[in-house]
Amino acid sequence: MNAVLSRLLCGLLVLLAPLALAESSTIIGTVIDVKSRKPVPDAVVTATSPNLVGEQTVTTDAQGNYRIPQLPPGVYVLRYEKEGYKPYQRSDVQLRLKRTIRVNVEMLPESLHEAPMEFISAPPTIGPSSSTTGVNVDQEFIKRIESPRSEGTTRGFEHLAELAPSPVNDQYGVSINEQVAVASPPPQHNVAPAMPGMSMTLRLHPVPSGQARTQPRRDEPMTRARYYDMYFKGYGVNPTVNTEEERFSTFSVDTDTASYTLTRSYLKRSTLPDAHAVRVEEFVNSFDYGYADAKNAPFAVHVQGFPSPVRKGYQVLRIGVKAREVSRAERKPSHLVFVIDVSGSMAMENRLELVKQSLRMLVSELDERDLVSLVVYGSQARQVLPPTSALDTSRLLNAINGLHTEGSTNAQAGLELGYRIAVEHLREGGINRVILCSDGVANVGISDADGIWERVKSLAARGITLSTVGFGMGHYNDVLMERLSHVGEGNYAYVDELKEAHRVFVKNLTGTLQVVAKDVKLQVEFDPKEVSLYRLLGYENRALTAEQFRDDRVDAGEVGAGHSVTALYEVKPRENARTLGTLRIRYKAPEGGKSKELATPLPRATLRPSYAQAGESTRLAYVASAFAEKLRGSYWTRPLTYDSLLELWSGVGPELKEREDVRELGDLIRAAGGLDRRVDPFEAFAPLRTMDFDRPPLGS
Repeated sequence: MNAVLSRLLCGLLVLLAPLALAESSTIIGTVIDVKSRKPVPDAVVTATSPNLVGEQTVTTDAQGNYRIPQLPPGVYVLRYEKEGYKPYQRSDVQLRLKRTIRVNVEMLPESLHEAPMEFISAPPTIGPSSSTTGVNVDQEFIKRIESPRSEGTTRGFEHLAELAPSPVNDQYGVSINEQVAVASPPPQHNVAPAMPGMSMTLRLHPVPSGQARTQPRRDEPMTRARYYDMYFKGYGVNPTVNTEEERFSTFSVDTDTASYTLTRSYLKRSTLPDAHAVRVEEFVNSFDYGYADAKNAPFAVHVQGFPSPVRKGYQVLRIGVKAREVSRAERKPSHLVFVIDVSGSMAMENRLELVKQSLRMLVSELDERDLVSLVVYGSQARQVLPPTSALDTSRLLNAINGLHTEGSTNAQAGLELGYRIAVEHLREGGINRVILCSDGVANVGISDADGIWERVKSLAARGITLSTVGFGMGHYNDVLMERLSHVGEGNYAYVDELKEAHRVFVKNLTGTLQVVAKDVKLQVEFDPKEVSLYRLLGYENRALTAEQFRDDRVDAGEVGAGHSVTALYEVKPRENARTLGTLRIRYKAPEGGKSKELATPLPRATLRPSYAQAGESTRLAYVASAFAEKLRGSYWTRPLTYDSLLELWSGVGPELKEREDVRELGDLIRAAGGLDRRVDPFEAFAPLRTMDFDRPPLGS
């Protein structure tokens, strides 16, 4: 009997083999030397995937070409290795059914310190019957890979935010420079004095001859092609987690809002944002949900939920945490050191003028307790205004009005000088904050990013925090601006228009400056007996392990007076569940010291029977999160069309719909719906009609 079964199975495999081959996909590409631009033969290319049994290994031919055929669809990790070269790995290659994609890689000799570079052609256009090894590349893709080269850099725009450690980026993969590092010693006359208490001096790499980035004319229009000069880093989409495997969901709080404002800037220019620019939590936390203030406690907790409109069997759980209010009169005295980018690009779109208008607004909100210093940087950094009382408005306004554009972008020198002034004029027991205002990337760059992070972090521990405020579209590094504020324990905002400047510098001034809790971490412990599956929406780059929750050496976010943090989960309760789990908040006082911990139960009774019966603020938070998920192409929003999202927006409630920011959200959803022509990347191997709401295809 066993022999008969074996023969039957073998026969079945023989019959199915041609079908499997017909359904398979292929990865092709070319490997070249980044310095010589010549092909790299005999490089070993290895493909691995959860969908692949074992691994597929090939070597490049004399022309540096490789081909990995007969691959099942899924997400692949590609490794490139060659003796004498730095190994390189690409870990998010999405391969669809019956498609061929090209992944070209530039490998670095061991003697160099640059990162490899790869391009993936999109969308793939080779079908299963094609015998050619080429890929049709559309004009939009050509713009994406040629625009940076034409302006004097050797990297594609996507790659600039995803680099391996090198002299021009750091261990976090943050790109901090736009030029190729050169071996010649940098000129020291542009380096600001070292910050007190800092042992390492930052070095500058001059722009190589013939590679200077050209500055656009003042009247040059912002075209669609220039939007590709924007640098973002994607962090993926949180998975759906089985509580039997991990019942703890832990993350650092985030009160930034830059991602939402950047998206608004894209859409108002009739352009979809880069999916990597979309951070769900920053969309959600851009709105005021009217949470009640804490009474006799540092935080008030607000929990509510309702059945998910798009994910069958799941409940949307909204958790809102609001910090205690501090009155304007109770706010601590401050020393604000503004480090302002006045490079030539700040003349575009009146960027510097918007900075000046923002500062004028701020001055009118400060009082006798406050000092303001101004540092500007173009090719070099200089102090424009020493620490000056906010009551000396004529001196402050004269300094602000006198700001003008000059030179290139030496951000390193500006930060060095700004921090030196902050240290020399430290206000013990007060608010000490450096605020960087810039349109983005330094073109006279920092060569020691890990050193910068350590310095910013050490000074934050001494009470000098760093906030970043972005201005302008194009020539902008979102990755660097966000990372600086995160390490500096400050906030990251983006100002695209005057009303946003008013919100950042006037309306939220006390909350932005007066920190009421630092190193704030949230942890939800789901009860495996009551909840089977859960997924956190957003906070991917703020994720912590369960062990890090009580490890006080691990930094986390700060929360200002009256600020609120909102997080949404999709949870699948078990039948007859009475509870969902427990929320824990861990935090330190603004002055530091030992952490304290609060715990709040999450009863199932907080869940409402329908979306319409949930509170207006809960509905608004969900619409904001769903919009972000839709823009970044999350697998779980596939059933959600823009029309249905607009219906959900229409149902947030009549009072909220009349609020200006909520009306604008509806306008942005309509704009995105009219622009979004992307093809569902999952449809070929995971049709929407058969979508499994518990188990996603690999890669989602």
